[in-house]
Amino acid sequence: MKVLVAGAGGQLGYELSRHAGGLDILALGRRELDVTDIGQVRQVCEANAVGLIINASAYTAVDKAEQEAEQAFLVNETGSQVLATVCREQGIPLLHVSTDYVFDGHGEAAFREDDRMSPDGVYARSKAAGEQRIRELLEQHVILRVSWVFGVSGANFVKTILRLAASRDSLSVVEDQWGAPTSAASIAEALVTIACRYRDTGSVAWGTYHYCGAPYTNWFAFAEAIVAQARQTGLL
Repeated sequence: MKVLVAGAGGQLGYELSRHAGGLDILALGRRELDVTDIGQVRQVCEANAVGLIINASAYTAVDKAEQEAEQAFLVNETGSQVLATVCREQGIPLLHVSTDYVFDGHGEAAFREDDRMSPDGVYARSKAAGEQRIRELLEQHVILRVSWVFGVSGANFVKTILRLAASRDSLSVVEDQWGAPTSAASIAEALVTIACRYRDTGSVAWGTYHYCGAPYTNWFAFAEAIVAQARQTGLL
């Protein structure tokens, strides 16, 4: 079974290529596959006999999205709609990566999959809209909501802290925002596990799932841990 990975140039796409788990993966970045171009997506899927799609493509610049709303919705909503449409046409399941940003963060308890989405900001609304398009169009889907993603490829909090700590005597980091840092590698392994289950059995429990790392922490404590481990290993 050929598995198409859309968004192979990002930090998650990079890890999916590294943790293929025996899957026959066709990994395409933005230059090779424009997820907003339905004709191109159809052609790629037909030409390669794609049997499953993992959508790791996304507009992820949370702050910049406030000035680039059109681009954020184009990638995160329209791109999701295009992939779901082609999947429905060709009988292909879709594994889609979403975010904890579809919730506003208010409250004391962890969010559950069936909690109502309450996105705050352009990026959050674009990701929530992408989820909704998939649910409307395609029954055979898994939406995996993830949290505070970091990895060896691409821009992320860990790499930013390492860069700043190497050039400054002190850093100021907020401690009133809480979440669960999650490695891109572990997300890739989870997606590969789901894909292998589908390949081997022809079905999985379709729906929306939350996936994150542990422990639950805040940005300040996360930064402290990053610097401490970097010093221990000689990176700083």
